[in-house]
Amino acid sequence: MVRWSNLISRDNSMISFRVANMTAGIATAMISMLGATNIVHAEAITIGIGHQSMCTDTYAAGIIVKELKLLEKHLPRSGKYVDVTYNLKWDDYASGGPITNQMLAGKLDIGVMGDYPVIVNGAKFQATKSLNTSLVSSTGYNLRGAGNAIVVPASSNVYSLAQLKGRSISTPYGSAAWGMLIKALEDAHISLSDVDLKNQAPSVGAANIATGKIDAHADFCPWSEIMEYRGTGRKIYDGSQTGVPYLHGVVVRKDFVDKYPEIIVAFIKAIHDAGEWLKKDPALAAAQMEKWTGVEKEVLYLYYSRGGHLTVDPTLKPQWIETLEFDHGVLARADLSPPLDFKEWVDDRYVKKAYAELGLDYAAQSKEIVDPLIANRDLPNEIWHAKDGILSYPTTAAFLKAAADFQATGVKINAAYVYDHDTGLKLFGTTAFYVRNKDGSYTAFLRKDPAETYAAKTGGEVSTFTEAIARQAI
Repeated sequence: MVRWSNLISRDNSMISFRVANMTAGIATAMISMLGATNIVHAEAITIGIGHQSMCTDTYAAGIIVKELKLLEKHLPRSGKYVDVTYNLKWDDYASGGPITNQMLAGKLDIGVMGDYPVIVNGAKFQATKSLNTSLVSSTGYNLRGAGNAIVVPASSNVYSLAQLKGRSISTPYGSAAWGMLIKALEDAHISLSDVDLKNQAPSVGAANIATGKIDAHADFCPWSEIMEYRGTGRKIYDGSQTGVPYLHGVVVRKDFVDKYPEIIVAFIKAIHDAGEWLKKDPALAAAQMEKWTGVEKEVLYLYYSRGGHLTVDPTLKPQWIETLEFDHGVLARADLSPPLDFKEWVDDRYVKKAYAELGLDYAAQSKEIVDPLIANRDLPNEIWHAKDGILSYPTTAAFLKAAADFQATGVKINAAYVYDHDTGLKLFGTTAFYVRNKDGSYTAFLRKDPAETYAAKTGGEVSTFTEAIARQAI
């Protein structure tokens, strides 16, 4: 018979060992629980960003920041952000309108869009009486208004806006091009009832232009140039004709920026870095962006090269606020936008702080405005040679002679670029109109009508690119 006293006596050391192990186990479990508690309470911040990979003027706050991970470089990691886990949610949209809808639904915090969409964004939010967005920075601009355009099929006999009366025009509703079209029709004294206006996404409108299923399509950057480059469409109206600068900017839900102001400062720093990357080597940047977006590098170069359509600049210049107020008036007169309190909406504190932390002079930058007519006056014409890259020519006559020589020898030219006489805007040389002057020099024009007017005054002769290089080959 085994006595309990013997068992207890014999297993005393074992009981002590087990108790000690149980104590250690409890301690370990408690430490693990505390660790788990810390993990649970460490903040995870999701940043929803709506961008447009098929809108070039948003790239500096969109696809470039995303692909080069520039935001990650600047996100705050100290203070209240020391244990934060960031979840970046990039959503790609065909135009600005859907971005606003997603921001209103609380699914996006930051939106990158053009001038008219950004206005509608601010106005729609203010109309809720409970929600707001803030315009916190620009992304880029063209002082002359280039970027939007109205395009007709390449074979169309339409050359002016007046000829579109009674015809079908499509545009992405709520987009920058939609706003431009409203302004263009207003200037031409053409009412909306005079045209058959259709809502079509950029890719749909471009496809319909290529197949001749629509008389005209109004779109934003770079769709008009895509159609020109592919030979399916021809511009009859350029945004520069409105006389209104073309702008893009960044709006942020106010509840988000109020809670995380440092994140918005970081985002603007990333926009600045994207601009510097673009300026460093525009041709290389264009080739890289083609891989990300599918937009031909030759089209992207038209925007980002020296003298190109886009001036990358995050600053909120006073002139841009005046422009947006004017644009809002266009929409309000057509009953297409609620009221917008600009004083409540525009908030430049974050872009100023970003510049200060980067050691940059915000005041000086905000005063600088690039006018293509002045800045591009002495820039050389260019040919993107398939083998030798970008080649420059000091005169239009030399440019046309080189193009004729390349064509004669069967050398492939990726693209050619010249500058419009009236605006200084960079153009595809293949779509420009040329006036041969009496002294043998050439002057390039974006549209046929101004070329004919200039030729009538100077005694020159108007020709297309094909006709001009044929003359050079003689």
